Amino acid sequence: MERRHLLTAPAALAAALALVSGCASGDDASESPGRPASSASPDGARQAVAAYVEALNSRSATRLIAVGGVEDEKWSRQEAARILAERGGRGWRIEDVRIEHDMGPDTGSARLKAMDKAGEAWQDTFTVTRDKGAWHLVVFTHQPWEPGKETAATGRPTS
Repeated sequence: MERRHLLTAPAALAAALALVSGCASGDDASESPGRPASSASPDGARQAVAAYVEALNSRSATRLIAVGGVEDEKWSRQEAARILAERGGRGWRIEDVRIEHDMGPDTGSARLKAMDKAGEAWQDTFTVTRDKGAWHLVVFTHQPWEPGKETAATGRPTS
């Protein structure tokens, strides 16, 4: 009888893991990328990805800055211009968006698959964050340091 329990335990564990992973990924994967949702909800991350693609297609630095959640300043305008020069105005169509809240309810990963009007495929992964109820994509990487703040030490502790 004990042998029977040992044989069924792995099967039960596999079934439980399949159920949990199906519930976690099925909800995000089955929803359409442009589905309206409150920016305060987890679906707001999906909306942020759609807004990013729309900003690229319209070549709008202002919209790109808004979806990036950064201040509209000289540095962000320069970086937006660089991003738009690389990907903007190509008529991107979202093929698939997968959102995983793998870092908590306010931070996660977004995987985007898109196709441009010429048929070129594009895949990218972004960090998505929720700040004061609004979801943003971390696409601006050259944000200047805030005055008065020190960077984290990278050396080994001495003691």
